[in-house]
Amino acid sequence: MRFKEFGIKKDIVNAVRKAGYEETTPIQEQAIPPIMEGRDVLGLAQTGTGKTAAFALPILNGVEFRKRPRVRALILTPTRELAIQIFDNFKKYGRYLDLRTACLYGGAKKGKQLEQLKRGADILVATPGRLIDLYQEGMVDLNSVEYFVLDEADRMLDMGFLPDVKKINEYIPPKRQMIMFSATMGRDVEKLADKLLRDPVKIQVDPENRPADTVDQHLIYCKGEDKDQVLISFLQTEIAGPDNQDLPRKERKNAIVFTRTKRGADRLDKALKKAGLNPACIHGDKTQGQRKDTLDRFRTGQMLILVATDVAARGLDIPKLNFVFNYDLPDEADNYIHRIGRTGRAGQRGNSYTLCCQDELDRLYQVEKLLGEQIPEFETPCSEVLDRSIKPQVKEKKKTERKPYRRKRGRY
Repeated sequence: MRFKEFGIKKDIVNAVRKAGYEETTPIQEQAIPPIMEGRDVLGLAQTGTGKTAAFALPILNGVEFRKRPRVRALILTPTRELAIQIFDNFKKYGRYLDLRTACLYGGAKKGKQLEQLKRGADILVATPGRLIDLYQEGMVDLNSVEYFVLDEADRMLDMGFLPDVKKINEYIPPKRQMIMFSATMGRDVEKLADKLLRDPVKIQVDPENRPADTVDQHLIYCKGEDKDQVLISFLQTEIAGPDNQDLPRKERKNAIVFTRTKRGADRLDKALKKAGLNPACIHGDKTQGQRKDTLDRFRTGQMLILVATDVAARGLDIPKLNFVFNYDLPDEADNYIHRIGRTGRAGQRGNSYTLCCQDELDRLYQVEKLLGEQIPEFETPCSEVLDRSIKPQVKEKKKTERKPYRRKRGRY
């Protein structure tokens, strides 16, 4: 289906076409009509399905120009990286409209963000902590909000933002259109949807907890001490080799390597540099400026290898990412799907490689249990024989009451 068939303004259709899109994705085809009709929408979709445009286009179409801008659309998102990405998409799709968009997130000085607010904003993209701070300082007026979007709702709750979401919901008018997107639908997300949404249209595009069919998954079972050798050998051949380096920048292959911890990311970053590779590294201890600069260089092809923790696993849009490596298996099986979802986006094929040693068999078991199938093995000179008939004993986690999330100033 083409975007112009929705009855969207011509200026928006032209901006979408300039961005390189002609046909809608399934989530866009199902979500745009009810949003344009004014219905509340609950969307269940993995990252990489085009859900940002699914709510951005009807919002841009519905927000009318005013000489004195007031916030009429509020998009709440859990991380600064995702906030910046959504902000960029609104600017891209609204390039021919006389509307203003502002972006608020922590980990950065307030000066430029306050300048955006003083100039006025029709659309506001924000993380919970910074939004509450500026609202309580009297710098944000939310009395005119008509659209309230909660993106990555499951991630928002995982990070402990439920009290903040409830507080922000009290700041905006009760009569507003609510749009909620989530990658998974757990009990907490369902309870929040019941509280915030009124008779919503429910949309589910991909099966829950399933990776995209465009990602070819591979499992490399080896000793823990051989992981560096396996990874470096692959990166030297596929990423740093002459067949890749001689290509134009936009056509070069690239890779994200995920580690479980910040310390592990720093160690691997040093190991790859020692091997003559040129990686970049991001995790929660990096400043916002460092993370944004690193991601910009990776997106534009200046850097071809990115080492990251799960801070980069959700919501980030890296065009034409070729490879995802799970150097460590994640503690939470859901994060495996979000990690490999960085590749195989927008209908293109991608590859994921998971390095697993004996100490991680319990995590592998949990991931494959979630997938409902085994990850195909990929042989390397360092591969070990994996006996799948022996299942590790996985201890059940004790259910404990979640402690309230304590916000630290400047950490969003």
